[in-house]
Formats: sequence, structure tokens, C-alpha cells
Amino acid sequence: MSNVLFKRTEALTSKEFSYCPGCTHGIIHRIVAEVLEELNILDRTIGVSPVGCAVMNYEYFNCDMQQASHGRAPAVATGIKRVLPNNIVFTYQGDGDLASIGTAEIVHAAHRSENITVIFVNNAIYGMTGGQMAPTTLVGQKTTTSPTGRDPRHSGYPIKISEMLATIPGATYIERVSVHNPQNVRKAKQAVKRAFEMQIQGKGFSMVEFVSTCPVNWGKTPQDALNWLVDNMIPYYPLGVYRQPEAGEKNE
Repeated sequence: MSNVLFKRTEALTSKEFSYCPGCTHGIIHRIVAEVLEELNILDRTIGVSPVGCAVMNYEYFNCDMQQASHGRAPAVATGIKRVLPNNIVFTYQGDGDLASIGTAEIVHAAHRSENITVIFVNNAIYGMTGGQMAPTTLVGQKTTTSPTGRDPRHSGYPIKISEMLATIPGATYIERVSVHNPQNVRKAKQAVKRAFEMQIQGKGFSMVEFVSTCPVNWGKTPQDALNWLVDNMIPYYPLGVYRQPEAGEKNE
């Protein structure tokens, strides 16, 4: 009898993903799902779906899910967690949802150190609505609303969410990761696991930011999109831990 090396995680349904070819949402879904199963918290987890490419992820995660209005996932998660403090609550949000219309929501959730876990997918563009410029779009990057490239004189500079939230005392754990190769997929999973462990331990607000690709709206093949991410996104959005509890630190 051969050993099973790979199987579908019970934390995902059998529903086929609707994401575009080369999009890394599917990999990120798998990471989150595996962590929920491995930590044995699936039966008490509640996820909050965003408005964006992952708007229908309630069909994919095999746990209770709640749909939120655009940008309001942290507020919805706050309400759920306060009413059901023994449940594990996470949001799954893109950059248009979290870093634009939802900026106030995420900042104040971190300031209050809400004991929730945020999965933030940053692909530097509005994916679902046709490829418009996002708050995270890089300087010079062409989109449908910046056909000659983002000009910081008109649109400002791309917002660095992880760096910004890391300055907030209520933020417990902030890390930026990528899934452009197997090595980084493993690192990303470790980060997601640690973020959920922070919540299990009652330590407060945690967020894992994924720099991701959008091959269709970037006008690139999946492989070229991954190469572009490495050459352009990671230099501006460096991977790593931006905030974590100090050794021996206790949750207040």
C-alpha cells in the first residue's frame, strides 16, 4: 500500500475555482485551507468574503462564510468575533477592497487590536472590474485608468499597507509573503499558520499580505507575470515580517 503524498484538503469544497489562468488566488486559498485543517479549527472558523475577485470564495472554503460590503470585511469580522469570541474569524481581501474603500476599516481594526486574522492579496490592480489603477499600482504601471503609467504627481505613490499597519501599536503580527515559487509557498504557509496561532492565543490583530499576480489584466502570460512580480513588485513591496510580538511579550 503506497503512502498518500497529496490530497484535497477538507477545508476546501469540490467547487472548481473561477479564477483566471495563472492567478495565485487558488494557491492562497489552498494555503489558508490547509492551515485551518492542520490547526484543527475548521469547525469553528468563520470567514468573511470581500468584494473583488474573491467575492465568491464562500463557495470554496468549507467553513461558515459571511459576505461583506465593499471594504467592510474588518468591521463585519469585528462584529462576528465580539459576539462569538470562541470562534476563529478571518477576512480575505484584495487591494481594491482593503487598501482603497476599506482603508479606514483595516486601520481602525488594527488600532483596536481586534483578535482577527486578515489575508490580504495585493496584485497591484483592480482585477474583477477590468484592470483599473489601484492604490497599490506601481509608479509607471499601465492600467485601463492610467494608460501611460501611474504618475505620482497625479495619483500619489503606491500605498504600503504592511509597513503602515506595522506602526500601529494594536497590530500584533504583520508579514508580507509571496507564492511565486515553491520555496515561498512554504514560507507563506508558515506565516498564515502563525497569524492564526496569534488569534488562537488571543494576541490580537494579525495580517498576512500576499504579493500576487493578475496575468489577464497585466496583459502577460502566467510565467511572465510571475517574473514581473519578482522584478518589480517585490523590490517595492519587500517580503518579510514587519511586526511580531517580542519574546516573552504578554497580551494585555
